[in-house]
Amino acid sequence: MGSDPIILAIDAGNTRVKWGVRDGGRWSALGAVETAQAAGVAKGWPKLPPQTRAIASNVAGTEAAARLSAACRERHLELAFIAALDGELGVINGYRHPGQLGPDRWAALVAAHHGGRGHKLVVNAGTALTIDALGADGRFRGGMIVPGPALMRRSLDRGTAALREAPGAIEAFPASTPDAIATGAIQACVGAVERMRSTMSAHGLAPATIVLSGGAAPELAPHLPPPVAIDENLVLEGLVLIARNR
Repeated sequence: MGSDPIILAIDAGNTRVKWGVRDGGRWSALGAVETAQAAGVAKGWPKLPPQTRAIASNVAGTEAAARLSAACRERHLELAFIAALDGELGVINGYRHPGQLGPDRWAALVAAHHGGRGHKLVVNAGTALTIDALGADGRFRGGMIVPGPALMRRSLDRGTAALREAPGAIEAFPASTPDAIATGAIQACVGAVERMRSTMSAHGLAPATIVLSGGAAPELAPHLPPPVAIDENLVLEGLVLIARNR
């Protein structure tokens, strides 16, 4: 066991609740449940000592927050929810109203800043796709939010009479409707990332790395310009850093 307290980090997103137990410098356990099943998230947790520090990022709403807090209380843990600050751990929040920045994005920025040097494009590809510009000096310059690829595909299925979601392949010249939808969703997301990358470069902030996380990361990574660093636990890692600092 490391000298640092054990940390239970929870990332509650729109689709999934991811969690990890950090013991010193390693993850001793990792897991996830559907957000709708958040009340049962503790079933997957290992036995945790009473001094465990529980910390969460929540963008799934008040009901999910209440379920997560209750799950922690069952384990005799008090759950702390983070919010974005003006600055923390070397990251400076460039939002006009810093508290409006999503806590998951804030945690991801903190982790990315401490993950290596240079300007970075921090991309979280989940239900929503967030694309954030992070300077080497730790200043978060701003970012974009667009639907993630799965949400784009679902929107066509629900919002049109003739375009129904079906498995499709990514093609240079899609020659079927499923392929056109699959390709369009991925290329729209990739295009948004590349536009932010181009904007950063035009302002002297050419990213040394695209830091990519989220459930759709494997879909996007092959189509993004290198170098791309996939970090499946980026938000959780940021939560651990924040828990040790606050």
